[in-house]
Amino acid sequence: MYPFWIRLLGGISIDQPWYLSNNFTTFAHVNSTAQFRWTRKMIYCFRKDKGELTELTDPREAVWINLYPPFEHGELDRVADALEIPLDFLTDSLDVDERSRYEKDEDTLLILFSSPVLNDDDRENEAIYLTIPIGIVLTHDKILTITSQENPILEKFMEDKVKNFDPNDAKMFVLQIFEQIVYRFLECLKKLNLKRNLIEQVLYNSSRNEELQQLLRIEKSLVYFVNSLNANELLKLKLKRTDLLKLNDLESHADLFEDIIIDNGQALGMSNVYTNILSGTMEAYASIVSNNMNIFIHRLTLITIILMVPTLVASFYGMNLSYLPFQDSKWAFPIIIIISLILGYGLIWFFRSRQRI
Repeated sequence: MYPFWIRLLGGISIDQPWYLSNNFTTFAHVNSTAQFRWTRKMIYCFRKDKGELTELTDPREAVWINLYPPFEHGELDRVADALEIPLDFLTDSLDVDERSRYEKDEDTLLILFSSPVLNDDDRENEAIYLTIPIGIVLTHDKILTITSQENPILEKFMEDKVKNFDPNDAKMFVLQIFEQIVYRFLECLKKLNLKRNLIEQVLYNSSRNEELQQLLRIEKSLVYFVNSLNANELLKLKLKRTDLLKLNDLESHADLFEDIIIDNGQALGMSNVYTNILSGTMEAYASIVSNNMNIFIHRLTLITIILMVPTLVASFYGMNLSYLPFQDSKWAFPIIIIISLILGYGLIWFFRSRQRI
């Protein structure tokens, strides 16, 4: 059987020379005119030596392999075969509805954690943030991460922006991913809360549908966050109880894991609080809108009653009757106008005296 890096490239014969471009987007046969091109980079290989993170073109030397879609037909099968891991570990990680969990198959471990990402669909009825799983696959000598779309959490590791990040320490790397997921949740929660406050200030002087639709998008995002954080917390507690990562003998790792669990609980509490505040805000705003509508209808009704009396007087003089008062007087019209105004102002005074207006 070919080495895994050859199988990863599709089973190219090792007896013939080959080269791989630095950005891993083109594989070509030196002695052949055939070239195999990928539409975009799907696999990233990294290793860290002497404190410097290096992107590699040879997967044999990599310690951390990160996968992003899109994948062509059969690519995931080749990756699974090359790394000798179950194909389900990869396909489950690409399922956006997959819950946080772990699964073990002989010496290979899969850990799925939900993480927040910005929703590419900015329609008015869609959530601002979604949660998608990050799949972490641990083998005896490598770490593989895979997500259904580009993830800002993993990009921070790829850019070496995480303090004390070292993929050679697999246990610490996994804990740091957990930690960055929690930090990402807290960051997104603060942004959602700030957006909610700004929308509430606009709602005091406006009743447009746009603001209500934005609040609905925030509410949907918070629902995703609450469910994902709750699932993440349950998984972390299970990992701690079973000591699946063997952290009990490593004091610094165990302390970090404990802090991560506490921070996750804090994020979950914030999500619940923000959800309750938002629900209360929308209910209060609905009550305010209903009350304002009642006041508006009440005033229109009073105006209709006030205008009805002068109209009634004028309608009497529109009849062809011979015994109407002032019908032979040249002052009939101004007299009728004065009577109508007196009756109208009389009704206004009547309603104001009873605080109806």
